[in-house]
Amino acid sequence: MASFVNAADVVAAAVEIERRGHSFYQSLEARAPSPQDKEFFAFMAQEELRHEKIFAAMLERIGGLPLPAGSTDEEYQQYVRDLLDSHTLFMPGSQERALKIPLHEAVQFEKDTLLFFMELERMVPDAERAVVRQCADEERKHIRMLLNRKPG
Repeated sequence: MASFVNAADVVAAAVEIERRGHSFYQSLEARAPSPQDKEFFAFMAQEELRHEKIFAAMLERIGGLPLPAGSTDEEYQQYVRDLLDSHTLFMPGSQERALKIPLHEAVQFEKDTLLFFMELERMVPDAERAVVRQCADEERKHIRMLLNRKPG
């Protein structure tokens, strides 16, 4: 994974996570056993698409702004790379697991994304933090929805 040198790179990673999340939920929707599950995963796919658009717009606004002071430290950059590399969607076998235990993998996806957004909030310009916080709050809502959903 490339080294993060500015906030725009980190926001671009958020766009990619949301893009992959959209695809993830679309694949669950296509294989869902019931109409209710199909509808639920279609809703989740649309949520990811909506977040992708939010971060794409943010990326256009912030351009190449540098990361906040102290965040260019190599150890911190490695932490961000590791955080992304360990995201559920970037792990080998994630799609196969998702087909076997979709709700569990969906919760993992949302938790990993929430953690990334919590870190992202510290790296974007002050004016963008409320948007990231709002997306993190939505990830929390998604986790609650998934945990309250009955399998099947």
